[in-house]
Amino acid sequence: MDEPEPETPFAAVSAQTTKYGRIFQSYLDKSTPFITYRWAGTATLFCLFALRIFLAQGWYIVVYSLGIYLLNLFLAFISPKFDPSLEQDEGMEEGASSLPTKQDQEFRPFVRRLPEFKFWYAATRAIAIAFLCSWFAVFDLPVFWPVLVVYWLILVALTSTLYSSQAASS
Repeated sequence: MDEPEPETPFAAVSAQTTKYGRIFQSYLDKSTPFITYRWAGTATLFCLFALRIFLAQGWYIVVYSLGIYLLNLFLAFISPKFDPSLEQDEGMEEGASSLPTKQDQEFRPFVRRLPEFKFWYAATRAIAIAFLCSWFAVFDLPVFWPVLVVYWLILVALTSTLYSSQAASS
């Protein structure tokens, strides 16, 4: 499998990045069935990041940003891909009920808006980037961290009450 030499430096770099991208993708594909091990690795990386933040006593804005991003990912993970409340509203306009009434109507299982593998990959990548950012002083912005904690808790409470009220109404 001797490939011809690239003609320009850009083509050479592009060929190498494509090659390494394929290798990385093959490892991702091989890791797909090992859910427990993947999440254990993510939890280990998160613990290393938390230990780094605890020992360094800084980079609270990085932690806050990571927390908001992980919350957003989690909400996408537990949300349905198709909103049943919207489908109920459309059915009401047409005069149809939302429950199957005939034997030939299809059962539609719960489909997540964000699949588990994509959730794991995005969370792991975010934690790795946050861990990397915690080693550079430019990301250590002076903030009063208790305000960030309270604001994040308020955000979680408001989001979870909004989500639970939407889930109860559908």
